Amino acid sequence: MTRVWQWNRPVTVREVLEDIQRDRSIAYTTVMTVLDNLHQKGWVRREAEGRAYRYEAVSTRAAYAAALMNDSWSQSDNPAAALVAFFGMMSPEQREALTDAVRMVQGPENPPSAPPPENPATPERSGESEEPEESGEPEDTEEPGARNPGNPEIPGTENLGDEKQGKPAKRPPAQNTEGGR
Repeated sequence: MTRVWQWNRPVTVREVLEDIQRDRSIAYTTVMTVLDNLHQKGWVRREAEGRAYRYEAVSTRAAYAAALMNDSWSQSDNPAAALVAFFGMMSPEQREALTDAVRMVQGPENPPSAPPPENPATPERSGESEEPEESGEPEDTEEPGARNPGNPEIPGTENLGDEKQGKPAKRPPAQNTEGGR
């Protein structure tokens, strides 16, 4: 597939064979079998040209990589943990590329929102009578800016709190992965 993607045009078995033979010895029938298998799996399409076929990639290498990532991610029993782990493996350059990709997907109609202004610790309230809203959840007792313990099921989420509110982020409910017990 690499050779087909590199050329970005329909190729014959002979062209692929000659290119591979620059690096190592390989039989014509091996290349023909591999291209036929790729055709049967739907990765390449082919058109007859005389007694031979010309093979062309059905999708780009980038689209194939994206489909692999999506498939792997969707099969995870904890997609959030998988994403956090994946992002943790990225280099700064890859993270920048990811940020650029998000901007492209959002398009000019939906530019990314500006980062929230930093909210220093809330000054002491003097004479305010405004009561906090009742949310039905226990009141947070941590100090603003305190470390968020994160979700223990998601490695790398230690400090992913809601910084603009000075509170830790709410944890998603734990997922039972033991088959309904």
